[in-house]
Amino acid sequence: MTKVVLNVKGMSCGHCVNSVEGAVKNLGAAAKVDLAAGSVAVEFDENAVTLETIKEAIEDQGYDVVS
Repeated sequence: MTKVVLNVKGMSCGHCVNSVEGAVKNLGAAAKVDLAAGSVAVEFDENAVTLETIKEAIEDQGYDVVS
């Protein structure tokens, strides 16, 4: 499993947490949002999903991945 922490702009509430974590979960990965830090810790299997796909899923929810 690969673990990456992404900086994500635009998250501010519980709905944001649910949107991001849900989008990543739908890809078969796990995510933990830290609103205070503006980050998302992602754990995924590189054989099943790419980091780019995860970033796109977060951005599709309306947030900006900056790292």
